Amino acid sequence: MKRTDLYFALALAALFLPFVLFAPIYAWYTSFNAAHGMVMSFIKFGILSTMGEMLGSRISTGRYLPPAFGMLPRMVVWGFLGMGINMAMIIFSKGTPLFMEYMGMSDAVQSFTAEGFSMHKLWVALAVSVAMNTIFAPVFMTLHKITDAHIAAHGGKLKALITPIPMAERFASINWQAQWGFVFKKTIPLFWYPAHTITFLLPAEQRVLFAALLGIVLGVLLAVSTKKRN
Repeated sequence: MKRTDLYFALALAALFLPFVLFAPIYAWYTSFNAAHGMVMSFIKFGILSTMGEMLGSRISTGRYLPPAFGMLPRMVVWGFLGMGINMAMIIFSKGTPLFMEYMGMSDAVQSFTAEGFSMHKLWVALAVSVAMNTIFAPVFMTLHKITDAHIAAHGGKLKALITPIPMAERFASINWQAQWGFVFKKTIPLFWYPAHTITFLLPAEQRVLFAALLGIVLGVLLAVSTKKRN
């Protein structure tokens, strides 16, 4: 283990342990999250998803911050993406059950907001996950790919945040064989469908945090996959 690995582990511990050890801090987080959900989405995704990419980079390249990684611009971009994810989770968690009810599945839909676990609740959570990840995720993942390329093109500097993105150029430069063959065709059905099914089984106030934590897991999975392909 390198010294940087120890620092990374200590940063994770410093981030999570206060919420576990000190009840007032967790109570403040719960209250603030309920009152300012979009702000907390920005913060949670900005920190946790960036850390997931750093961990993935450590696995695939041996460095947490390789050249042109751009930790700060990535955090800002992930923050805004996190707000978009929160919006999508609200839209699909409300809209999908309404559509299922429209299709005559009202008995299953009623269990979705009930306490406890049931197969009907699992079925609705899966439907919400499939709808969101089929309709929203490909657009989100493509935008994320474009912003990553834009940050790298500016050497990871903060000026990437105020420089217009040449969308057509970035869009054309995407490796669509990998984007379709692995990111869309494999990670969406094999990882995101089941992972977000679990997400939508959780209470609404815990979903965004769990979704942000999934970013760390996916960063590791993508890095391991990249190493195997190389």
